[in-house]
Amino acid sequence: MKLFKYISLLLVAAVASCSTDSEDLKPVNETEGLLKIQTIENETHEAELYSESGGLQTGYNKMVLRLRNKSTREFVQDAEIEWNPMMHMETKQHSAPKSKVSKIPGTNTLFEGYIVFQMPENDTEFWHLSLNYSLDGKDYSMEDNISVPASKKRRIAVFQGTDDVKYILALVEPTNPKIATNNISAALFRMENMESFPVVNNYRILIDPRMPGMDNHSSPNNVPLIQSEAGELYKGKLNLTMSGYWKINLQVENPEGEVVKGEKVEGTTEASSIFFELEF
Repeated sequence: MKLFKYISLLLVAAVASCSTDSEDLKPVNETEGLLKIQTIENETHEAELYSESGGLQTGYNKMVLRLRNKSTREFVQDAEIEWNPMMHMETKQHSAPKSKVSKIPGTNTLFEGYIVFQMPENDTEFWHLSLNYSLDGKDYSMEDNISVPASKKRRIAVFQGTDDVKYILALVEPTNPKIATNNISAALFRMENMESFPVVNNYRILIDPRMPGMDNHSSPNNVPLIQSEAGELYKGKLNLTMSGYWKINLQVENPEGEVVKGEKVEGTTEASSIFFELEF
């Protein structure tokens, strides 16, 4: 009887060990929670582009990508990747503000970054994305058109300031606003030329949320957006007191405290010339 019990315990332990080993070997779905936008490819590799929504739109877009070897069907774990978006207009071309492409910490195959598309596609004008990457000492490239429709609400402001600088201001958060004090963040760039859009540092972005359909009332305790350090997003607090359509009126101040664009909502001025829109 004792021998039978001993053998039974060994069998249970073996089964448990096999079960644990099987779970450990189960492949991890690193793109869980993401939806594929599209695949771009060349003769050697294919690049899968992802976002949370499965699409792109005018404004700030965070994207995730991974590279797959077409012969082995294995995903690349280490590569140096650069991307360049280009808007092909009828009479000219221009790029867009963009981040570096970086490996996502804690993942084996995922890379991430953002692109800020200033304008939507239309019947005759379109966005094109080029990917250049280095892998195992070799350089590769691939490219394709990408679809960038207009966002449903205004998430970007492109304007020329009183200093004759052309700026691009893009809303990042909130993407799911609530009746509460929301964290709000935005990215601010200047147009150096048709290819270069560096981050603007040490400015301040004043916000005045209003509900045009409710006598243009505002809300208390909003906090202007500032940077914690150079190169980072601008962050503040946005208080939304009820659901519905909100216009987030904006004023952009330079380091000297001078407003380079935007008007204060007061008197007969019911809205700033630059603003974001939210509706929930």
